[in-house]
Amino acid sequence: MGQNDLMGTAEDFADQFLRVTKQYLPHVARLCLISTFLEDGIRMWFQWGEQRDYIDTTWSCGYLLASSFVFLNLLGQLTGCILVLSRNFVQYACFGLFGIIALQTIAYSILWDLKFLMRNLALGGGLLLLLAESRSEGKSMFAGVPTMRESSPKQYMQLGGRVLLVLMFMTLLHFDASFFSILQNIVGTALMILVAVGFKTKLAALTLVVWLFAINVYFNAFWTIPVYKPMHDFLKYDFFQTMSVIGGLLLVVALGPGGVSMDEKKKEW
Repeated sequence: MGQNDLMGTAEDFADQFLRVTKQYLPHVARLCLISTFLEDGIRMWFQWGEQRDYIDTTWSCGYLLASSFVFLNLLGQLTGCILVLSRNFVQYACFGLFGIIALQTIAYSILWDLKFLMRNLALGGGLLLLLAESRSEGKSMFAGVPTMRESSPKQYMQLGGRVLLVLMFMTLLHFDASFFSILQNIVGTALMILVAVGFKTKLAALTLVVWLFAINVYFNAFWTIPVYKPMHDFLKYDFFQTMSVIGGLLLVVALGPGGVSMDEKKKEW
């Protein structure tokens, strides 16, 4: 079997996967994508005192304002997640979550930490993909399946979402000399470039989903670490951040790359 035949078989499998899962794939994608917000909102409840004291100490804003910040984070994130999962007022939920990202970026001084800033920008990219999907649902017979005639804003939302997902992936790279890490970085980076430029998009995104999920379960198994150890929280944070990447990639699989992509340009050629 030649390389083209192998690629064609893989693309056929990706198309078949989309046909079989089109009814529930967008639901799974949304749940994965908002898992970071869901986990952080729940954490605000269980770590209320710690979060309040951190904000109070950092900004010297007083007990009341610090408590209000934690409450706004808790309510904003959990409400946004519920609206996204129930598919009610999705656009307003996305704008609210955009606001939470901006608020946290300032409050936790994330602007000066490149890794966390890139992750927050990538979460914004995931929300852009959610916005694009919510626009397509009103114009398509099947949820998450794009129509032939797409509006320009939606196309650029999809492009922006794909590019910002690359930022998230870049924070997951491991810079060490082990063979597996080097292989992971090379293969993963190649697939993310394909997703960003929109070439063989669904196949590349689906391959990355499987790849990242396996890596996530293996390396970020926070459930194997006792809760009282700091490593538990670090691995838990990385686990849900990676699940958000997976959710964004699943939305790319469900939506397709959009009009601003090499896949669409090939159709014109």
